[in-house]
Amino acid sequence: MNHPEFEIKEVMAPRTWQQQFDGYIRLIRLDKPIGILLLLWPALWALWMAGAGQPRWGVVLIFILGVALMRSAGCAINDYADRHFDGEVARTCGRPLATGLVSPKEALWIFAILCLIAFGLVLLLNQQTVVMSFVAVLLAALYPFMKRFTHLPQLVLGMAFGWAVPMAYMALTEAIPLIAWVLYVATIVWALIYDTEYAMVDRDDDLRIGVKSTAILFGRYDRLIIGLLQLVMIGLMITVGIQVGLGLYYYLGLTIASLLFVRQQQLISNREPAACFTAFLNNNCVGMMIFFGLLLDYFIG
Repeated sequence: MNHPEFEIKEVMAPRTWQQQFDGYIRLIRLDKPIGILLLLWPALWALWMAGAGQPRWGVVLIFILGVALMRSAGCAINDYADRHFDGEVARTCGRPLATGLVSPKEALWIFAILCLIAFGLVLLLNQQTVVMSFVAVLLAALYPFMKRFTHLPQLVLGMAFGWAVPMAYMALTEAIPLIAWVLYVATIVWALIYDTEYAMVDRDDDLRIGVKSTAILFGRYDRLIIGLLQLVMIGLMITVGIQVGLGLYYYLGLTIASLLFVRQQQLISNREPAACFTAFLNNNCVGMMIFFGLLLDYFIG
């Protein structure tokens, strides 16, 4: 017989240190670095533009490490927020919190520790960038909970992933010119593209459990809206190139990125989950081609 005065506590099964370590690695997605790369490319675009092709290498290293740490922290808080939903979704049912391999308290501790390490790195930069880092943490913590209240959690993700852009300008130039905000908006639009493709993978499960996303909001117009966003993103990147004074190699990179967007449209044409996930992954090549074009333009152009 159960008595209300007795609190029932979840008891986790004993774990070996190897299982625990594997659980932590999978919690922060070090086994799936695509998120780090999608966060890293805009940061590198901004660093090279703000540094006129010669950013200080110490600052570059801080941003690379900071990106990896904050993406990992974001995964930990995301899984904490989704711990009651992940078990109901085919793609996420094996995540460490969903299976009980990692506890909710451990996830919160990992989030806090990673944020503190990232903050320690930011302290090596100027005071204005340190202040801006608090916004980065707020956006990272806010995003996972947005899918409960709005069909636009991807917008908040874009704001979080793109915040490295104004931070890079502040770190290198102690100012954020208008062109930095244009690049920031382009990064947000890009996140809406790839995270909508990502959400298309889970759309049926999300509809069943009541989780919101742009894939659900866009409905049967998803391909059209993604296509329009792709055009907007390329247009914004062309604007950035003109204002910064970039040349042929940069636009060659944008041309290849545009062709990759066409390929993504082909992949999502039937809205088949595996193909939509491939389209999402393809965005790593988009970011890389833009950066390589930018790099060549500064080195050769």
